[in-house]
Amino acid sequence: MNKIALGLMSGTSADGLTVCAVSVRPFKVLHFKNYAYPAALQQKLLNAYALRAPELSALHFELGRLYASIVSKFLKEFHIPAKRISVIGSHGQTVYHGPHDKTPNTLQIGEPSFLAALCGCPVVSDFRAMDIALGGEGAPLIPFFDEYVWGRSTPKILLNVGGISNFSAVGKNLKTFGFDAGPGNTLIDLACQRLLHKPFDKNGQTAAKGTPDKKKVQTLLRQKYFLRRPPKSLDKNAFGEAYLTKHFAPAKAENPADLLATLTYFTAAAVARAVRDFVPKNAQKELVVSGGGCYNQTLLAYLQELLPHMKVTTTLAYGVDPQAKESAAFALFAWLALNRKTNHCAYATGAAKNAVLGKITL
Repeated sequence: MNKIALGLMSGTSADGLTVCAVSVRPFKVLHFKNYAYPAALQQKLLNAYALRAPELSALHFELGRLYASIVSKFLKEFHIPAKRISVIGSHGQTVYHGPHDKTPNTLQIGEPSFLAALCGCPVVSDFRAMDIALGGEGAPLIPFFDEYVWGRSTPKILLNVGGISNFSAVGKNLKTFGFDAGPGNTLIDLACQRLLHKPFDKNGQTAAKGTPDKKKVQTLLRQKYFLRRPPKSLDKNAFGEAYLTKHFAPAKAENPADLLATLTYFTAAAVARAVRDFVPKNAQKELVVSGGGCYNQTLLAYLQELLPHMKVTTTLAYGVDPQAKESAAFALFAWLALNRKTNHCAYATGAAKNAVLGKITL
């Protein structure tokens, strides 16, 4: 029987863990499932950057144990014997990302030893550190995966809308690159939680009833980050509580639908600006969306409005579930790292050279 690689991904919204099982040769997603975190754990993870060292260390181990517990459940649900797992790739939970600090750094937590102990196979984790050591941003890492899967086809842009929006531009006769474009779901989710006491705007239904303040969005898009040329990346808190309060105060808007429409339009407009400013014209043909944001129909409509010359679709059109993509990528990265093969697109991050990313726990 063919061996299987597992990939684990917990995004900037810290709402849960996605586990994905893939066959590497030929590459195919076999199974995947999202496992929601308890609300208390999500809040702890979102505020982890402010913890003292003893508390952060405890959370690192708590999360590692939870990952092992979830993987055990996943293997039982999909009837996968542990002996079939050749390697596990675990991205971990980003606590802080500071590539432009005086000492460039990034921190992902979730102790991998518990997974290695559970499955008896190597676990590859901490993928971003080597890129930082090579002078890169430590992100984005997904452009390598996008090139691996779509690099030989017609040029396209692969957009992932998680807490932050990031994309890759890949295809024939195009040098693969990618970067963080701006806000993703975080601002929308926070506003939903504040105003409607709901975790998120399901399918963009509330935003669809509102009118976006396009003038305000255009003003925000003049901020330095949007003007800076790539490579560039964002910390998960760049578009968080403080940003929402500063730019969209008062927090209790008279019309929540208008606020959510504006925030959704902001996410779409940041992506559209990044595409127009930094992506070669020959790659501006198709925008393929993944991540939780791809289910927000209002966001997709705004993207189509702002990029009328492009076809807007999702990775489902290519046989990859939008919520499985990133975890599948880390399964591939782990398998390549275990075999000492490059799993890195230095051009996307600004690193000095391509490398093998990840630390192996046996």
